[in-house]
Amino acid sequence: MKKLGILALTFGLLTTIGTVNADEIVREVKDQTSGKATGGMTGMMVGAVGGPIGALVGAGIGALFGGSAQDATGGSDRAYVVRTDSGELKTVRSPNRVFAAGDKVEIRGNRPHPKKPKTTALADASDALRTIR
Repeated sequence: MKKLGILALTFGLLTTIGTVNADEIVREVKDQTSGKATGGMTGMMVGAVGGPIGALVGAGIGALFGGSAQDATGGSDRAYVVRTDSGELKTVRSPNRVFAAGDKVEIRGNRPHPKKPKTTALADASDALRTIR
């Protein structure tokens, strides 16, 4: 009886693997994370003159102005709103890759990567000969 339950669970998990869909890019948005971090750190150091409370207030104000300054200078990074296979919207940063709306991606960590299409082509005789040589 125990083996039958494990077998049923294994087959159940194997059937769900084939139904996974790719995530889809919805739109591109601006990301000011680095400007907020720089502004927050600068504000904290300047506000530290006023003690611990001044450091906290300075960090908050610095983060607010840091993000605005990065947006005003045009130095914003790229981020994308992605619709996951479960239907939820998630914002992920992508400093090195550019995507368009509708592109299929897979999320690894907090970065989108292009979805590689599955190939079903079989190798012909010339491919086998190339690998032998």
